[in-house]
Amino acid sequence: MAVTPSAIAAQQPAQLTMTAVMQDRYGTAAVLETRRVAHPEVGDGQVLIRVRAAGVNPADWAVMGGLPYIARPVYGMGGPKHAVRGTDVAGTVESVGPGVTRFKAGDEVFGSADGSYADYAVASEEELAPKPTNLSFEQAAATPMAGLVAQQALRGVTAGQKVLVNGAAGGVGTFAVQIAKARGAEVTGVCSTRSVELVRSLGADHVIDYTRDDFTRGPERYDFILDNVSNHTLAELRRTLTPTGTLVPNGGGFGNRWFASAGRLAQGKAMFAFGDRAMLNFLVSMKAEHLKSLADLIEAGSVTPVIDRTYPLSQAAEAIAHVGEGHARGKTVITV
Repeated sequence: MAVTPSAIAAQQPAQLTMTAVMQDRYGTAAVLETRRVAHPEVGDGQVLIRVRAAGVNPADWAVMGGLPYIARPVYGMGGPKHAVRGTDVAGTVESVGPGVTRFKAGDEVFGSADGSYADYAVASEEELAPKPTNLSFEQAAATPMAGLVAQQALRGVTAGQKVLVNGAAGGVGTFAVQIAKARGAEVTGVCSTRSVELVRSLGADHVIDYTRDDFTRGPERYDFILDNVSNHTLAELRRTLTPTGTLVPNGGGFGNRWFASAGRLAQGKAMFAFGDRAMLNFLVSMKAEHLKSLADLIEAGSVTPVIDRTYPLSQAAEAIAHVGEGHARGKTVITV
């Protein structure tokens, strides 16, 4: 008896599919589509995660728009190389690939994965850590990028220093205030009127409402400034430092669609080339040991993620648009 193609197909295992938020071209949140796609395959050194929640970052909004333009050779020229959006992730290990030794099926994890706005995502074992036991999946998903940016930006801060966090109510800022306090610094947070009490509740010793006062025009000088907003000139920030103070600029500067903050950083290199004041740049490292260090602070009660809003996966476009507006307090999270 002849075997028909349909009979052969019936003998094949059905391909597993999942829901994912996809993007084929650059643009506004309107370019995002929720689709059924094939399950990701787990490879050597990788972990397949059943996603429970995914954090939303300004970087997700930037990649959606292909900003800055100079970065498109990295993102993908005609559209993003990685069609599924999202990186910050928290969930449960579904399976592990060859060579994985730190995780097994059923473990609760958080960290970074390409394409976390989906039912399942694949991550490198080296970019995951056990989920802090005192956090929900939503809180854990809010932590990786913003928490590690804050932790690594503040790595030179020591006890007794005067630290100012500009944009203290944002995703990075809410972590930065708490981490600086945990290091024994005297912390000043800068935010809008509606966020004053929030920033104070995070442990800030002083809170400046930028709608009423300009910290660069006041008499106070700071040993360390973390600037998450880029709403002051570098000259203004420099003169607000102590004679040996340090500035870490972290604002995206996506108003410049071609170069974002690159031009500002080049200007800063020249401005800080003379004298004892310093401007430090860094690229965040999403490594397991850094995630573990952050998790230790969280489990010790020194740091707690702040969540502004949560959205279901079907409303991922609205979540990214909200973050792109630049006024979120704490983190925005997508639940899966």
